[in-house]
Amino acid sequence: MSPLALAPAAQDLLFREARTANTFTAEPVTDEQVQAIYDLVKYGPTAFNQSPLRVILVRTPEGRERLVKHMAEGNRGKTETAPLVAILATDHEFHEELPQLVPHAPGIGETYFSDRAVREDSALLNGALQAAYFIVGVRAAGLAAGPMTGYDAAGLREEFLDADHEPLMVVNIGRPGEEAWFPRSPRLAYEDVVTTV
Repeated sequence: MSPLALAPAAQDLLFREARTANTFTAEPVTDEQVQAIYDLVKYGPTAFNQSPLRVILVRTPEGRERLVKHMAEGNRGKTETAPLVAILATDHEFHEELPQLVPHAPGIGETYFSDRAVREDSALLNGALQAAYFIVGVRAAGLAAGPMTGYDAAGLREEFLDADHEPLMVVNIGRPGEEAWFPRSPRLAYEDVVTTV
């Protein structure tokens, strides 16, 4: 019996066979697919159930042009040609939603997150967690994700966000195209990572 409850095919889909895609087919990614992805990954755990992740879908040619100019040179071509591009950002004012998200703990936002620096740190950590869940959700939809952090963050913020939002990554989404994969890089072994005390 396997120590994992998830079926081997699902393990492969989400992890072992999943790769960062660098090329994509022209097959579109629908709003229904993105909604299904979000409706799955929103259940991933975060501190205090906070939900700082914000997703900007870049679908129009004008939006794509505005985005590509802020991408690092090596990321521009694949960002221009991906069926869908998502800007994943974190909201520093996430605490305003805590009364809705943590109704059993009134005042938790003011108690823990009244200081802007504390909010920014928490939004970064928990937004990054949610971004990771989003990537796994893209894979669960049978699509490939190409997450990238090579961009001008200040330019991206000015173009698409505001001072209360911080870009985390840009993710190209779609069906993998020809020669989509770089060779898989090595991973650390269990004994290199895990210790017992």
